[in-house]
Amino acid sequence: VIDGVGVVVEVNAETDFVGKNEKFVDFVKGVAATVAKEAPADLDALMECKYVGTDLTVTQQQQEMVLVIGENIKVRRFARYDKGTSIAYVHMGGRIAVLMNLEVGAGFEKNPAVEELGKDLAMQVAALNPQFLDKSEVSEEFIENEKRVRLAQAKEDPKNASKPDAIIEKIVMGGLAKYYKEICLMQQPFVKDDKVSVEDHVAAVAKQLGTTIKVNCYTRFEKGEGIEKRQDDLAAEVAKLVK
Repeated sequence: VIDGVGVVVEVNAETDFVGKNEKFVDFVKGVAATVAKEAPADLDALMECKYVGTDLTVTQQQQEMVLVIGENIKVRRFARYDKGTSIAYVHMGGRIAVLMNLEVGAGFEKNPAVEELGKDLAMQVAALNPQFLDKSEVSEEFIENEKRVRLAQAKEDPKNASKPDAIIEKIVMGGLAKYYKEICLMQQPFVKDDKVSVEDHVAAVAKQLGTTIKVNCYTRFEKGEGIEKRQDDLAAEVAKLVK
């Protein structure tokens, strides 16, 4: 969090060794500071921004770092929140980073209980990786797809062979209601007290402080997710050469 602006960035290197290099860490911090200051619209815009404290663009600074460190480095993605209260949490030495954004009543932005709540929720997102913030965000299409798959599975189950379709559908809908507790942060059991949901815990903290707290949004980055690991198929390469 830089001057009230919450930023999370992912910068990839080829080895974990470089990931711990002080120059690399400083470069990543500089990228985050550039995002905070310049508010780029997307990754391409960020790469054209002036890297903080230099006359170089982020692209040029990245190239400089490649020369200095001797390994390929790439700024991959970022998220930026300039409204509300942002709380960051980094898990497992940078393998997972979560930026949690809350809307709280005036004067409570830096309240220790609010900061603790933000950190707890960010830790929960890091650990459980919910797909949605709230069940209200789950699309009809997602629900219909899930319902279709579950109905087909339920009808194939020998245990349900003698049950009428209406009963099977009821069982499936009950399962879907429970599914929200897995995939939606606000409906999940709170990790520190699984007798209450996250929604209820947030409401309880707000009530205790005498203010309002709303979870606006969050971003969770896991290092390298979505990057296809390159696997050289030696046999295929040899086959190509032989042709």
